[in-house]
Amino acid sequence: MSYIGLLISIVMAIIIGFIADFFVRNSMPGGIIGSMIAGFVGAWIGNLLLGSFGPIIGGFAVVPAIIGAILFIFVIGLITRGRR
Repeated sequence: MSYIGLLISIVMAIIIGFIADFFVRNSMPGGIIGSMIAGFVGAWIGNLLLGSFGPIIGGFAVVPAIIGAILFIFVIGLITRGRR
């Protein structure tokens, strides 16, 4: 993978994490790094549950990645609320 491809993947993960955080309305801990992690994990979860469909940008199937990131942030929110 080239450096440009890696950079595009990181930017897409951050954007996907921010979009998912907006929908869940739950503050993802970790700021921009947390959003990036949510984007990567969400893409993985979304691909496992829904497969790969819709537009693919930077190696991410955008729709399943956003849905997976929403699920991930929702579960993280439940866990952090339960610990308080």
